[in-house]
Amino acid sequence: MTIGGIGFGRDGLAPYASDPSATRGRLHADPASPTRTDYQRDRDRIVHSTAFRRLAGKTQVFLVDEGDHFRTRLTHTIEVAQIARAIARALRLDEDLAEALALAHDLGHTPFGHAGERGLARAMAANGGFDHNAQSLRVVTRLERRYPRYDGLNLTWETLEGLVKHNGPLTDAAGRPVGRYAEKGIPFAIRDYAERHDLRLSTHAGAEAQAAAIADDIAYDAHDIDDGLRAGLLTLDALREVPLVAHILGTVAREYPAIEPARVPHELVRRLITAMIEDVIRESLARLAALDPRSAEDVRGAGAPVVGFSASMDGADRAIKAVLTRAVYRIPRVRSVMDRAERLVEKLHARYAAEPASLPAEWRPREAEDADRAARRIADFIAGMTDRYALAEYARLFDEAAELG
Repeated sequence: MTIGGIGFGRDGLAPYASDPSATRGRLHADPASPTRTDYQRDRDRIVHSTAFRRLAGKTQVFLVDEGDHFRTRLTHTIEVAQIARAIARALRLDEDLAEALALAHDLGHTPFGHAGERGLARAMAANGGFDHNAQSLRVVTRLERRYPRYDGLNLTWETLEGLVKHNGPLTDAAGRPVGRYAEKGIPFAIRDYAERHDLRLSTHAGAEAQAAAIADDIAYDAHDIDDGLRAGLLTLDALREVPLVAHILGTVAREYPAIEPARVPHELVRRLITAMIEDVIRESLARLAALDPRSAEDVRGAGAPVVGFSASMDGADRAIKAVLTRAVYRIPRVRSVMDRAERLVEKLHARYAAEPASLPAEWRPREAEDADRAARRIADFIAGMTDRYALAEYARLFDEAAELG
């Protein structure tokens, strides 16, 4: 594609990158854009979606009203997108596809983060369960209602594939669920969509999706350290048990012996992100050189991720997460809030199921729907809520304020 004599498309991309001019297309045919590639259009549709805006009101780790400077799902998503683009650029992948996947990866999250997901999963245990990754697919294929010809955002096959498989294959070649889905099976939302549009669940996703997935890990480590320090739950001394962090802090102390204490966490986070990105780039280039893929299909069929941490950085990532789990995620102050949030979400679902008239008219179960689809409709409504809206609904339905903090 050219605009004013300037070329767009595969220029500068590696042979294993996803090619926007060779996409497998959309479920519903759309006219081509004269100014944007298909992956750029996907990114733009995601940014302009209602679900994307709602991320600003959804918990990351700390509740949205606990402080103005803690991450929300939206600020986390923006950070993931920045890191994903940096990795994609270095590996000569399609940056727009990597960014689109990063921007969409948390669209299915409930209010109150993983606590809300646990509550909704319990509420839906008898009706197909609930999984935020599967819900992200449901958001972009069914729940967004913006276009006159179809529901959803009508994203390209590559974006949908990456959204579902960014953490790896969901089934083996025979169609048997693997990994996290081996016990409970493929989530309803994915099975429901796969009946209409085959996303090839037994293969790895393209390299752009893998870049977005590792970017999510990097962002989690860095901003949860930052937020944990800000909240007073973490100390720099506790973090020094991770050799990589101790090395960074030692380097900062040597280079800036008179640094203001308030600047140290920012320098730590900045250097940690850089170290992790650079490790991913080095490791991924080595894997790609060994595989020598000549197409995106070669990446999908590689049998293992081509984008990832080295063994040493993978160990550092696990060590950081262990410190965060012990010092932030599972301490009584955080757990008590999250436990109450879980119960709130579960109670909302039970009340809506018992009293469908309490739902907005467009979300009420239809007469012809079976119990599973009626429960799913309620789950869709709750999953789309912001923290604030969920609290307001609880107060309306139970005539009492929900005390979470």
